Amino acid sequence: EEADKHSGIGVLSPLVGYHLRRAFGAFVADYCEAMEGTGMRQVLVGILAVVANKPGINQGAAGRILGIKRANMVSLINELVSARLVYRVVDPQDRRAFSLNLSEAGKKMLDECHGRIKEHEARMLSVFNEEEIVQLRELLGRIDRRVPVDD
Repeated sequence: EEADKHSGIGVLSPLVGYHLRRAFGAFVADYCEAMEGTGMRQVLVGILAVVANKPGINQGAAGRILGIKRANMVSLINELVSARLVYRVVDPQDRRAFSLNLSEAGKKMLDECHGRIKEHEARMLSVFNEEEIVQLRELLGRIDRRVPVDD
């Protein structure tokens, strides 16, 4: 059955990138459905998670952790500030930088999103056992570490 599913794609069949793109597309579609009504995109949830994990982090450091370019980070933080999910405080160590913290609404939103994401991942990964999920994360992490982060 698996061979039949991929028999029509010819030279694409052995290409890992092709299968990654298809899996990514399926993941994104299910993620969007899971997050419906929250107004949250993956990148925004990522920022909330980093700020929750490192209260007081500056936006440059948060961007580096997530691989987000500095120019894009400004508008993303502005979006979270406008939604009252994150607040900025001038960093006492560097008056040009801002420390980021989650508001109470930001903490609630992150909890809501995290619950939805856990259900989404359980659905999408139900074809794997726990050991395979750990291996998949490790294998994908090897690829991810090869990608340089722009500043």
